[in-house]
Amino acid sequence: MNSRALTWWLALLCVLAAATPLPAWAAARSTKSPSERAPSTPAKARTSIARDPYLGAIVIEAGSGQVLFEDQADAQGYPASMLKLMDLLVVLEMAQYGRLSLQDTVTVSARASKVGGSQVWLAENEVFTVDELLYALMVQSANDAALALAEKVAGTPEGFVELMNRRARTLGMTNTVFHSVHGLPPGAGQQHDVTTPRDFARLCREVLRHPEALRYTSTRERPFRANVPGKTVVLRTHNHLLGAVEGCDGLKTGYFSDAGYSLAATASRNGQRVVAVVLGSTTWKVRDAKATELIAKGFLALPPAPAALPAAATNKPLTAPKA
Repeated sequence: MNSRALTWWLALLCVLAAATPLPAWAAARSTKSPSERAPSTPAKARTSIARDPYLGAIVIEAGSGQVLFEDQADAQGYPASMLKLMDLLVVLEMAQYGRLSLQDTVTVSARASKVGGSQVWLAENEVFTVDELLYALMVQSANDAALALAEKVAGTPEGFVELMNRRARTLGMTNTVFHSVHGLPPGAGQQHDVTTPRDFARLCREVLRHPEALRYTSTRERPFRANVPGKTVVLRTHNHLLGAVEGCDGLKTGYFSDAGYSLAATASRNGQRVVAVVLGSTTWKVRDAKATELIAKGFLALPPAPAALPAAATNKPLTAPKA
């Protein structure tokens, strides 16, 4: 983690440690709404902003952040469910600094149980671990899991959105503003979440600093509520590149009609890793094809991976020369 991020998290933790748990932090945040704090964002429209083949795209080397290819990488679009990668990052960093454990339990609220869209049909007062809900979040893209985790971490979704935006600023995501914890289309009087391919690639790099993130993003199928007969949900990934593109082990898709189809993807080959972000394609087939193309283009732009060294000869004990 870079020094700016570490400084920010340590400062946050000092505030949290001096107060009651995270809900108290939410009460201490700015009194302004996200829309009042945010820079200008595209006006809400009922027509799609998607373009063929995409609104913008970028591919970077994951370790250094070196840009290997870009095309309209600063175009603003709507991330939709891709923004759940920020949810994942915030939760993993809270766990890293001891504010919660992945085995902590989460009791589902009435509010979380009523979220629509992609979901795992959480019921009020059901109890799950943070770990279980992260699988639901990243594999099924469950909006109800996103809200339940947000309430666990920050007390309210609004408090969690504050965390998301603060973390985005420390990452240098200057053209990104979050208004929701799930990426659903905004309701009346609300604004779209917005980002750019370049900003989102920065987020992906930071997520990849946590190797455990790939445990969730690489999962293609997994049972949820496996021990509850009649209520088990089989989580299935929306990322078609998993199992189809060599070395692909993440990260997250996003879609709703106004936003178009988006994908943040990563792949590792021969010790090298690239991240590709495709924002706002008109169809999922075009999105997947372009992401696959960008990953291939990224690896071709990298210098060849160092050749493996030959196996070392077996060390033999030294013996005294014969007389």
